[in-house]
Amino acid sequence: MSKSILRTLASTTGAVILLATTAGAAVAQDLTGAGATFPYPMYSKWFNDYAIRTNVKINYQSIGSGGGVRQISEQTVDFGATDGPMSDEELGKAKGGKILHIPTVMGADVVVYNLPETKETLKLDGALIADIFLGKVTKWNDPRIVAENKGVALPATDIVVVHRSDGSGTTFIWTDYLTSVSKDWAAGPGKGKDVKWPVGIGGKGNEGVAGQVKQIPGSIGYVELVYARQNKLAYAHIKNSHGSYVDATIESVTAAAAEIAKGLPRDSDYRISIVNAPGKDAYPISSLTWLLVYENQTNGDKGKKLVDFLKWMLADGQKSASSLDYAPLPGAIVKQLQDRIKQIKVS
Repeated sequence: MSKSILRTLASTTGAVILLATTAGAAVAQDLTGAGATFPYPMYSKWFNDYAIRTNVKINYQSIGSGGGVRQISEQTVDFGATDGPMSDEELGKAKGGKILHIPTVMGADVVVYNLPETKETLKLDGALIADIFLGKVTKWNDPRIVAENKGVALPATDIVVVHRSDGSGTTFIWTDYLTSVSKDWAAGPGKGKDVKWPVGIGGKGNEGVAGQVKQIPGSIGYVELVYARQNKLAYAHIKNSHGSYVDATIESVTAAAAEIAKGLPRDSDYRISIVNAPGKDAYPISSLTWLLVYENQTNGDKGKKLVDFLKWMLADGQKSASSLDYAPLPGAIVKQLQDRIKQIKVS
């Protein structure tokens, strides 16, 4: 082989190696996170917008809140995400020290159902919903459902309950609500990211539950609001603590947080519930959702990038929440969180 050909090959090989190295650097992730499916549409938009603005790439795996808690506790990600706050026991097992709960937005669980012949929006109260998911109410024309929906033609078909099959913050919100409105639920399955379901079939993630309900006539389930709208699923108006039947909207979720935010102490750890909140306009199955970050960041570069993102999220990020049917955080909480982020120590 001639020297000129060898020189050409060497030059070409070097260029290929250079291109491969450059391409690898281009797709490298600056930060990694995992967890809740509840806020996944919001986080996807935020991370994309932030990458465009700053060139900081954030890879997020929507694996459920249980997975997010496990991965941040094991330090396999830079941040976790959950819709159900970590318990004291879970916090005590975290390998990297103290974990902070940083609220990001607020959202709502909605009761989705598949009744093709029923065009009117159903009305349901908490005790009735709990009994449906306990398997005590099994037909759509049960007298209790009929009583809450006078004039609505309801079929004499079986109710098929659909619930989450994975550890889930959406389930935590759901069971937190059912525990607050039903003594039978509180004494039975109770509250948690993963509970022993008395009846029903499982779906993985909000996507899985929405998919099951969409495919099965007569089914009922619970998903985050944006998943109901994306899948064009009917969802019920829910009776709140004031006695009003309320639709899940940005305004009704904001109303649920309003009273809570007023009395929140500055040293709060933000592991708070806003289900079944007071107020005639409050949607009763509302919740905060949280990012989980270590107070002590041992990787200086990643720690700075994470703190910078959190600052952006509380300022610019909140402005786009309503575009995806999430409610932005109350201004009072945002101000407190801006101070809380200053407590994050970056080595």
